[in-house]
Amino acid sequence: MITALLILWLVMVSIQLIYILFVFSRTALSKSNDPDESASFSELQGVTIIVCARNELENLVELLPLLNDQNYPAFEVLVMDDRSTDGTIEFLEQAAIDLSRVRSIRIDKEYEHVTPKKYALTIALKKALYPTVLVTDADCRPASTDWLAGMAAPLVDEAKKIVLGFSPYDYQPGLLNLLIRFETLFTAVQYFSLALAGRPYMGVGRNLAYRTQLFFANRGFYTHMNVSGGDDDLFVNEVATAQNTAVCLNPATFMWSKPKETWAEWRLQKRRHLNVGNYYKPGNKLRLGLLTGSHVLTWIIGLFIGLIVLWCVSRSYTFTANEWLLLLISTGAFAFRILAFWGIVGRISYRLAHTVHWGLVPLMDLALAIYFAIAGVKTLITRRTKRIYWR
Repeated sequence: MITALLILWLVMVSIQLIYILFVFSRTALSKSNDPDESASFSELQGVTIIVCARNELENLVELLPLLNDQNYPAFEVLVMDDRSTDGTIEFLEQAAIDLSRVRSIRIDKEYEHVTPKKYALTIALKKALYPTVLVTDADCRPASTDWLAGMAAPLVDEAKKIVLGFSPYDYQPGLLNLLIRFETLFTAVQYFSLALAGRPYMGVGRNLAYRTQLFFANRGFYTHMNVSGGDDDLFVNEVATAQNTAVCLNPATFMWSKPKETWAEWRLQKRRHLNVGNYYKPGNKLRLGLLTGSHVLTWIIGLFIGLIVLWCVSRSYTFTANEWLLLLISTGAFAFRILAFWGIVGRISYRLAHTVHWGLVPLMDLALAIYFAIAGVKTLITRRTKRIYWR
């Protein structure tokens, strides 16, 4: 039994090392050009920035001037006001006068066949003035006036149809914020690294650019219109390929976002994300399942083996020579895996706005294993069909 357990542990650690050394390292080592070095303004196409908002007056007051002042030759800011009742409509009417790039469309109804946000986005893409859209949320803030230019620059290459950006969360005190930043960093590590490895599977709707032609050629959100969430990752999961997807890692192109402030809000958000993951392509689910499963089992089996060794020592149990050799190899591989994760993910965190301090990366490693284990068990036990709204 001990031998079988050690072999299983070694297999899980080996899977982890493959991901860390050959996939995650792509993000750690990839180049990141400054926005103004990527393409000249004469090469860039017009862009429509889309913001879907419902009762987001305070956020829109802060966000729209920042979007309006982006350093880019041809763009508009299109705000989709989804049934707001907080004075948003009056503010947007005035914003259209004060801010030259801003216009808005009011949505007054909700439709049963499609979620509100997907309906708003679909109308926005139909009404967009330009052939490329860059979507974000009302509670986000661009890192610089070069955000738009940097996100649009990869689309100078006609083969590129999608640009995946990064959206870190604001730093706040407390355990919840730390866990949110842990997960945000690791999610970015996964989707950037797999995209760079030729296996793109998701993007984040707070910072995502794509061509409208790609959207309509693939019937938009048709296959998941009534699925809560997925206006970003499910769409990318369906249409992204190794050839048509680019990533943007320059800090000037990051879109900062406000994190959830209560555990209840965060749990609701996680439920929506986990529900969406069920609709990923089989290949994507397999790769992510291997990554997550091996992460969890690497730590669980490691801790279990540690307890077994302590128990055996206390009972004067003698391991065989083969068991000792396998134990040393497995333990060494596990230690190397911890160091490799620390070094490579720590490097990525440094590149991605220092999302997590490098000294906390080992803690993040263990915390995510615990979180994934709990989330997995809870998902299996409490699968629900209750509709979850985007706002």
